[in-house]
Amino acid sequence: MKTKNNIKIALINHGCAKNLVDAELMLGLLAQEGYNITLNDKEADIVIVNTCSFIHDAEKESVHSIIEMVNEGKKIIITGCLPQKHKDELKKAVPETVAMLGTSEISKITEVVKQIIENEKSYVCKIADKPEYIYPENAQRQQITVGSSSYIKIADGCNYQCGYCVIPQLRGPYRSRTIENIIEEAKQLAQKGVSEIVLIAQDTTSYGIDIYKKPSLAKLLKELNKIEDINWIRVMYTYPSMFDDELIETFATCEKVVKYVDIPLQHSHREMLKAMKRPVIDYKKFIEKLRNRIPEVAIRTTFIVGYPGETEEMFNNLYEFTKWAKFDKMGAFEFSKEKNTYAYTLPNQIPARIKKQRKNKLMKLQKEISREVNEKFIGKQIPCIIESVTSSGEVIARSYRDAPEVDGLVYIQTDELPVPGDIEIVTVTGCDDYDLYGTI
Repeated sequence: MKTKNNIKIALINHGCAKNLVDAELMLGLLAQEGYNITLNDKEADIVIVNTCSFIHDAEKESVHSIIEMVNEGKKIIITGCLPQKHKDELKKAVPETVAMLGTSEISKITEVVKQIIENEKSYVCKIADKPEYIYPENAQRQQITVGSSSYIKIADGCNYQCGYCVIPQLRGPYRSRTIENIIEEAKQLAQKGVSEIVLIAQDTTSYGIDIYKKPSLAKLLKELNKIEDINWIRVMYTYPSMFDDELIETFATCEKVVKYVDIPLQHSHREMLKAMKRPVIDYKKFIEKLRNRIPEVAIRTTFIVGYPGETEEMFNNLYEFTKWAKFDKMGAFEFSKEKNTYAYTLPNQIPARIKKQRKNKLMKLQKEISREVNEKFIGKQIPCIIESVTSSGEVIARSYRDAPEVDGLVYIQTDELPVPGDIEIVTVTGCDDYDLYGTI
């Protein structure tokens, strides 16, 4: 009979950084119970596929991994957003699946694996009709990615009802972790040599609203700022109407909080924002306030083009706004029609060809802006975190203006060998559209 010690378990992760943390938590729970974890899915007996279902393309990537593992004869456990969204259809489509766990059931991964090992013919399904995410504080995360930076999930779920988004149905209501638990995790990461912590949630600016009855991100940042061995604190996924004066002041005055604001605005036209069920505020005034109050701030945003009813005039408004704002970083996405969202049944759906044209036009503009922004840094000195040193001696880093995995890199020439995780002052000597080049 096979036991936990002679069965190898691998995990394939898809989706955002929030999903990555869930994957690491599941691996940590399994490791704590003595299961044999492998990074090579080819040699695994059981493969967990942690899935994303935010948009159709993300679903396709997850399904591709599932089918690949079926073809290799693996026992497959499907976790995350895909089974939460398509529980019945998914089991019919992939009958070889031995278990499915929804978004709020990740803490049950060990008992599910135990049941599968003890009964080879069993099928386990643990998916809540109304998910409510609870962070498994007892889990010691087993990190898939080891480097100078690490994500900390400070909350999950979402209380907003944006017209295009299925996340509230997949993740449930907003649930924050306590400040004490987050501080403890940050200290543990610092002891492992992590220099930069990246705070994530569906919406980080709502942090604490459920347990402290008011937004408490500013308070959390001030506490994290006291941790001696953490050099940088980065905040992702903020929400425009929640980015108040107290939070702006905290970004400006906490020396470890990098001057980088990630704030998905989604559009600029007032009527389009109303249709998206997004806050309608004066974005120009807001951006000017950020730049006036936070010295040398880098602003990243994302936009959706081709939302139902987006006229040529509305898109032109977005184009001109982008030209005015000169965002340091910007991504554009074509609207994806997702079932069970408000936008799914809206009239005036935009043809795929038009969506693609608009996205390409906007990204072409941003490419020019990005080059223009980068060129202004030539000759200047900026702090950078060392990511890695290649076998050929090339040093790869990131500036404070670049988040891991989504933004640019800094390629450094030096006779020294800097230590990954260290913060170095780099003199910028050149650039391309998205990356910088420099020397130490």
